[in-house]
Amino acid sequence: MATLQAYVDQRVLLILQDGRSIVGTLAGFDQRANVVLSDSKERIYSIDEGVEEVPLGLYLVKGDMIVLIGELDAALDGAVDLSTVRAEPIPPIRY
Repeated sequence: MATLQAYVDQRVLLILQDGRSIVGTLAGFDQRANVVLSDSKERIYSIDEGVEEVPLGLYLVKGDMIVLIGELDAALDGAVDLSTVRAEPIPPIRY
């Protein structure tokens, strides 16, 4: 948990078990790693089109759905033209 504290008020990328990628500012978390993001957007990847960003606003993610949390470099992320990025969507995890 102490490692998540360093990400509070920072831009982060979450990869979820269902394959979704969500970018937002980490507003808070709890002992179960439930995460609150502010100013969040879901990034939808496609081979045929650029990355689509869907605004989510204030968003709560259950900790057991999170596969990865990583800090984003705001300058580097802002410099990327997402309309030119092509990628296959991440498949959901199946148990």
